[in-house]
Amino acid sequence: MTPHLIVSDLDGTLLDANHDLHPETVETLRLLAERGHQLAFASGRHFLDMLAFRERLGVPIHVISTNGAYLHGPDGELLASRHLEAELARELIALERHDSVRLNLYLEDEWLIDAPAPRLLAYHAHTGFGYRVVEPASLDGEGVGKVLYIGDPERLTGLETAVRGRHGERLHVTYSTVNSLEIMAGGVNKGTALEALLAVLGIDSERCLAFGDNLNDTEMLALAGEAHVMANAHPELAERVPVARRIGHHAETAVARHLQERFSL
Repeated sequence: MTPHLIVSDLDGTLLDANHDLHPETVETLRLLAERGHQLAFASGRHFLDMLAFRERLGVPIHVISTNGAYLHGPDGELLASRHLEAELARELIALERHDSVRLNLYLEDEWLIDAPAPRLLAYHAHTGFGYRVVEPASLDGEGVGKVLYIGDPERLTGLETAVRGRHGERLHVTYSTVNSLEIMAGGVNKGTALEALLAVLGIDSERCLAFGDNLNDTEMLALAGEAHVMANAHPELAERVPVARRIGHHAETAVARHLQERFSL
């Protein structure tokens, strides 16, 4: 049996409509691990937020977190990381924005936010991960893996235009959902993190299966030999990765069902 690397986004892809792992998905991934395949999660979520899903599976899983800013091994070892330059992070923290837009920062060990936003915690109900409210002016910009603005899409478009116009390729700018504008250091994305993981494992990209649903999955899907976009995917994703195969809806455990068929489970 030739081992493959199977890497999947979480929300909108591997997780169900309740932002949780369906029992069918758990069983499928466990069977693949038993057969010698490598598994990886790749998400915009924080590493600590993703641990609950890995622990539920009880099998070795690599973790690409914070949209590629961090890569951890199955034992929790940090294999690679890259932060925003502190000066750039400070500019993003101070960037003028509407009062309704929440500023979030992902550091290596915590999630910071500029004001309480209880509704955001619903996405983390199955992991127990939460934020710490801070005064943005008190932050020095050090150790920031990601700056995340959450708010109305039209307001985010204005922020995106300002950031791209001022900083260009010094920053990687993308979306995880229409109301979540994600900013990392230039060159940081799920694709570059996946490339590093493939090198660690000694697996060719042609033996990599990747699954995603949103724009922050673009580079990861473009690298994988077998790319898959969900039926519920952002409409632009398939256009950006035209070689990707369209599969079912995340709420119908489409990733697990495709893997069952692909590997004759």
